[in-house]
Amino acid sequence: TAPAAPARPTGPEKVVPFKAGEALTYDVSWSDYVTAGTATLTVRDKRPSFGSTAYYLVAEGRPTSLVSKLYAVYYKADSLVDVYTLLPQRGSVFSQENSRQRMKETRFDQSKREAIFQMKTSTTMVQDQPLPGPTHDGLSALAAMRTLAFAPGASTSFAVSDSGYLYRVTLNVTGKETIQSGLGSSPAWKVVPSIRDAKGQAVGRGLAVWISDDARRLPVRIQAQLPVGSFVLTLRDAR
Repeated sequence: TAPAAPARPTGPEKVVPFKAGEALTYDVSWSDYVTAGTATLTVRDKRPSFGSTAYYLVAEGRPTSLVSKLYAVYYKADSLVDVYTLLPQRGSVFSQENSRQRMKETRFDQSKREAIFQMKTSTTMVQDQPLPGPTHDGLSALAAMRTLAFAPGASTSFAVSDSGYLYRVTLNVTGKETIQSGLGSSPAWKVVPSIRDAKGQAVGRGLAVWISDDARRLPVRIQAQLPVGSFVLTLRDAR
């Protein structure tokens, strides 16, 4: 059974650099493909949710028509992020790779330090997940990253639940760089995440996020080294 709606967190809403209606569009490069696809990150709305109020964040990714002929893939992640804590209430990831579909959903009860993870393929798997404390998912972590107090050498650490697994993520601000994007040339803070699994082993390589040094704190560039190649997302448009 799903956790009951927890009591609304007390205190004011978190001050954030985004608002309902924000829509970010990215060009995705992958290995030798200069443009392998597009990705969008949107704040769809701000709504009553689980006894509180939440931003509804949605990320989608699609390949270009050329790449889809080689490998048809579609990803959609969404998260209900509490406006008072910036922690997720519920998050899901839907993926379709060629003919295979998978739906993963995590429901969080932050006050009870527990979550329920469910994965649907041809069968359904459900597991309880104890949380070590305040725990993010991928989208809420990116939203929270935009609220950091940026300064060279600044660092913060938190737990992340992803696909039923827990990770410890430390964000390290290495400094400012000039980044070219669809918005032109602009200074941005480089944030390098360090990720460790439940056994303390490092996971993920070549991860970095550049956050614009302005009032909107936009993720202008995101890069990751994955087993299938190097991905880079470059902001094309921000509305």
